[in-house]
Formats: sequence, structure tokens, C-alpha cells
Amino acid sequence: MPSYHHLFGNPTAACYLAGMQLADLGLIGNCQHAALVARDGAIVWSCLPRFDSPPVFAALLDEERGGMFRIGAADGRAGVQSYLPNTNVLATTFEDASGAFRVLDFAPRFVQHGRTFRPTKIVRIVEPLRGTPRISVTCDPILGWSRARPRREVGSHHVAWHGYPAHLRLTTDAPLSYLDAGPFALTERKHFVLSWDAPVEEPLEPLCQRFLEETTRYWQQWVKHCDIPPLYQEQVIRSALALKLHCFEDTGAIVAAVTTSLPEAPDAGRNWDYRYCWLRDAFYTLGAFRLLGHFEEREQFLEFLLNVASSTPSLDLAPLYRVDGKSDLAETVLEDWPGFAGNRPVRVGNGAALHQQHDVFGEMVLALTPLFLDARFRDHVTAPVLDLVGRLADKAAQVAGKPDAGIWEVRSEWRPQTFSSLMCWAGVDRMSRIAALHRPEAAAGHAAAAAALRAELLTRAVDPARGCMVADYGGTEVDAALLQAITLGFVGPGDPVAHRTVEAVRADLEHHGWLRRYRVDDGLGTPRVAFTLCTFWLVEALARLGRSEEARAVMSRVAEIRAPLGLLSEDVDPQSGVMWGNFPQAYSHVGLIHAAFAASPRWSEVGA
Repeated sequence: MPSYHHLFGNPTAACYLAGMQLADLGLIGNCQHAALVARDGAIVWSCLPRFDSPPVFAALLDEERGGMFRIGAADGRAGVQSYLPNTNVLATTFEDASGAFRVLDFAPRFVQHGRTFRPTKIVRIVEPLRGTPRISVTCDPILGWSRARPRREVGSHHVAWHGYPAHLRLTTDAPLSYLDAGPFALTERKHFVLSWDAPVEEPLEPLCQRFLEETTRYWQQWVKHCDIPPLYQEQVIRSALALKLHCFEDTGAIVAAVTTSLPEAPDAGRNWDYRYCWLRDAFYTLGAFRLLGHFEEREQFLEFLLNVASSTPSLDLAPLYRVDGKSDLAETVLEDWPGFAGNRPVRVGNGAALHQQHDVFGEMVLALTPLFLDARFRDHVTAPVLDLVGRLADKAAQVAGKPDAGIWEVRSEWRPQTFSSLMCWAGVDRMSRIAALHRPEAAAGHAAAAAALRAELLTRAVDPARGCMVADYGGTEVDAALLQAITLGFVGPGDPVAHRTVEAVRADLEHHGWLRRYRVDDGLGTPRVAFTLCTFWLVEALARLGRSEEARAVMSRVAEIRAPLGLLSEDVDPQSGVMWGNFPQAYSHVGLIHAAFAASPRWSEVGA
């Protein structure tokens, strides 16, 4: 099998990839598929035709045999990445003594004929900027997890690969003799379109230019329609753009990440497949979109939820699903894959799909609540949807206080998790408000159930010695998810339990200014790095308690992360700023958006 040293023809490229970090990767996508592009111009990760498909390029997990599509400098050096302002169009610029050039990478997305056009295509435009730079182009796809190479067929202006369920074709106006054949001089703009299924059948240069202009315009207009806070504007915009790329528009699913098996920490073994829709994550993501002023994602997710709910009459929802709503997610370890930076294992599928995670019932009520309480969405208040939200609330009341795997998906003995019961309470509480407007005869029953759950939590989930909430009933340990008790309004600024819970979480879980999830053994040891989302939860909790200066001081730590493009992973090493875990992580960008809005003053307060 070819290695990177063989493909690139020099050791510089191989050494660069061996030392690749998540900060070296840019994300492109169009709400149908996504790809990660390294600073040397290599697409090192892309699953086609959708997020949870097998990979076509997977050098991220196997730099020798995983396949990639590289357009970069002849000597393999790394370039400088940036996004075109307020877009998901990635530019990688290369410069040396011979000249300079840049590669523009994007997946087309724009409105055409009244519908969003999002083809399964990756467009790469290479343009000289100065002198006569020398570049090299290598396209080496794989047949999914087998890493076998497809049969290659060369046409007049394209290369096709056979062995996939659909056609995979690279169309270009560069000489085909230069592909995979060493460096050549770049004297004019060149265009490359990698297509899944529907190939390019029209003149390439005007097509790519139109796609670039329309896609750039689409994203810039989308950003203009975003609400943003006075502070942290750039961070919120980039997070919003990244978050949108985690939406699978075809069904309304929202994936946790576009990657699998990126380790939470070096040699930790905590490598999971996140290319699926966690119902919990989707709820938090919808909350972020609401802050941004975007609502179409909620309407699309409603269709996804109605689909998965209809598949289980007893409403035994799984914690996560494929993007098409199926739950066949048996977890498999690929023993012969080396993993990111040599960190095994590589997993496909996720065993958490078999977990009981009771919080999802409350979260689904919360996800749908705006449809019933916001007058702008009255057309969604139908009898079937109202029946569904009522059944979800009843289910939340039934399962609250029972042992489950909880938000952290522990693989040790299950206990009654406080966060799960807290979310169940929130769902039942919001249902009482929904019923008051739409089914008054049921409001009292839901209100009574919410009051009973609240009393249970205050009795069983508060440590009498410390006066703070605890992670599980009758326990003494805290976890960072307890901060959500403040955000959800379970305890407020005037309640000593709220402040004591914040202080206990900080005392027990703070790690060089960042928060771990918890400090107990979850069946795989204890976490060593910080979970990015948890620190953002702390910012939000402090702001809700009126401790704005503290909130902004914690928020300032975002600058410590080595993330030049503003993309965030699941975990961060607080001492080095190096990111770990699946990347980009929707949860982390959701947390940043919520924290930024909470910690920032309002526009009226800054005179705008």
C-alpha cells in the first residue's frame, strides 16, 4: 500500500502529517457531507455521501493507508489557513521563494430554484498569487473501512474510481498527467471538483466560479441573519457557521461531530464514534440556533423526532440515532487501524445507542416547547405534536429517579443520576406551561408531577453537609452537569444551593482554570483533560447568578486554546491548550454560543 512518503515523494510531508494536531484542520461542508482539510492542503477526512457513511479519505486515522486528496506545495510544507470572511469557504495559502498560491476549498451550498442546493461535491480552486509556484496534486481515495483502493479509470478530463455504491469522479482542467505524478508549475487558475454520484457535465471554470460566488454569498447572508452579542462576536460567528455544518438537512438530524475515534487524551482509549444524532446534543444545538435567531433547524428536527418516535409506540427512545433515524449502531473496534497520532482504538458505531439515558425525554420536551409558547410557531401546534410532547413529559415523570447511564454515558454501574432527573423535571415543568395554554384540563396534573420531582431532587440530590447538589442520588461527588440546574431555573440567584453548587463544582473539578466533567472512575478510568463544554456551562451559570465579572474572566480562557480557525474540539489540555477529542464538536460550539450571550452585555447596554 502507498505511504504518504511515497505519495508526496519527500520526507517533509510525512513528518508534517505525523505531527498533525486538530488545530491544523479546517472544516468544510454543506449540511449533506463534510471534510477536514489539513494545513498542507490534504483532505484527510471525508465520509460520503453523508456524515455516517464509510470514509473516502481517512488519513486522519491512518496516515499511511487511510487515503487523502492533497493539493499543496511541491515540498509538502504547511500553508496558512483562514476562512473567507463570514463563510465556510476555507483558504489555504502557500508561499516560498518561487512564488505563492492559495487553495480555496468548499462544498457548494446556496438557494437555487427556491430550494437549497447542496450537492455531494467538494470544490477545490487553486490560484497563483505571485511568481510561478510549484504544486503537487494527489487524489488517493479508499473503499471505506477496508482501506482497499478502488479501480481507477482515466477519462479525457476526469478520473473515476469504481467499487463504491455510486460514481466517484474527479473532474479537472489541470493536465491529468500531473495527478499523482510529482510537482508541476502553476501558471494559471485550476479547478477540481470531486463528485459523488452526479458528475460534472458542464464547463468547469464557469461552474466553479459560480459555485464559489453563490456559496460565499449564501454564507455571508446567513451570518447577516444571525443575532450576535456585543462581545465575542467573531467567536460566535465562527461557532454558528461550524454548528450549521453539523446539521443533516435531508432529515433534520444534527450530528455530535463529523469524526470518529479522535482520542479524549493521549493513550486514554476513550475514542468514540460521534457521527450520529444524539437527541440531547440536538436539544442544546437548537437552543443555540434560537439565540442566533435561526429557527428552521427546529422545524426540521421536529420531523426527525416525529420519525424516530413513530418507530417505538412505547416511546423507548434511544439516546442516539443515525442521520436517517435508524438505530443499528453496534459498536465495532477496527483492530488494524492505528488511529489518530497512533491512538487506538478506532471504533465504528456507538454502544451508547443501547443505553438508557432518561434525560432525553425531558430534553425533547424542552426542544419542542418553543413551538407551543412562541406565537410565531402556531402552525406547528397540531394534535399529533401536542400528543407527542405530552407523552414525552409523562415518560419523563415515569423514569425520573431510576438508574441510568446518564449524560456522561458511564460504563460502570448505573445509579440514579441527578442530571437525568433534573432534565425530567424540566420537561414536566415546561409541559405544565404548554398544557396551560393548549390543554388546560391537563395543566394541574403536570404541575403536580413537576412539584413532586422538584421535592425529590431537593431531598435526594443535595448533600446536607456541603449544601450543594450532587451527581447522583445519595452521593457526595459533583459533576459539571449540575451547573445546568441554574440554567434551567431549578435554583436561582437567591438560592444558596445554587452558589454552593457552583463553588463545589469549581473546587472539585477545576483544572488549571478549566472544568473536568467529573473526577470518579467511570469504568474506563478518570478523565485527565478538561471537557470544553463544561467550562462554558460555568460561564453561563455565573452570569445567571449575577456574577458577570467572574463569567467574563472564565470566558477569556477561550483564547488559551490553540484553535487558529476558531474551531473547537470536545476536550482541551488546559496546560498546553492542545485540543483532543472529536473535532469539531457541536457541543463545544453550542456551549460557546450560550456562554457568549450570557456573559455579554446587551446591545442597549453598550449604546448600540
